[in-house]
Amino acid sequence: MTATTTQPTPEQVTSAEAQLNAVGDGIIESGGSRYMTDAKGSLVPLTAIKPIDKLMDDTVRKMIAFARDLSAQIDRFKGHCFDDLGSFQALIAQEYGAKVGGQKGNVQLTSFNGCMKVQFQVADNITFGPELQAAKQLVDVCLNEWSATSHDYIRAIVGRAFNVDKEGRINRAELFMLMRVEIADERWKAAMSAIRDSIRVIGSKTYIRFYERPAPDAAWQAVTIDLAAVRS
Repeated sequence: MTATTTQPTPEQVTSAEAQLNAVGDGIIESGGSRYMTDAKGSLVPLTAIKPIDKLMDDTVRKMIAFARDLSAQIDRFKGHCFDDLGSFQALIAQEYGAKVGGQKGNVQLTSFNGCMKVQFQVADNITFGPELQAAKQLVDVCLNEWSATSHDYIRAIVGRAFNVDKEGRINRAELFMLMRVEIADERWKAAMSAIRDSIRVIGSKTYIRFYERPAPDAAWQAVTIDLAAVRS
């Protein structure tokens, strides 16, 4: 079966050209002629550009313009949230001499009726140092000496913990799960100590999460806003 290509009608072509000319973004006028810049930085005469390509350029520019406005709006909203939290914390400190939030800065605020809450959470960005390789060697020694049928659960966790993903990152969740396993073997304890020593905190990021529910005994529903990706 042969695939067919649908060509735009003359009315569609005229409409595409009219929309582009009405917006005019990306058009450069020089010497009485109009051009657009291509991906290589070359000036292409407007008359040499297909109307469908002009329409696509116009569509992308329109969506990007809305995206920029929305990003700026969310950025301002994020700033207002932190300002409101700071004002609330300052008031509590002034009135009661106490600090709102945990040692790492995590804070949860809840409405009086129990149907709305806002969470401020600080997540550490961590990496692992060379001690992790020493830990892996110690763990391998333990697993090799233990019988093949014992500690199957531990073997599974070890396999997942030290198996890097396609970006080359260690599975942190499985590694932390491995650290919670209590085994009397001194080599195992040394391995877990090496894992703890390998942890490096290289930064942190604060997340704001919003939740609401129709009644105090109902399940929380997230109000989804991706604030973490907004550049400040």
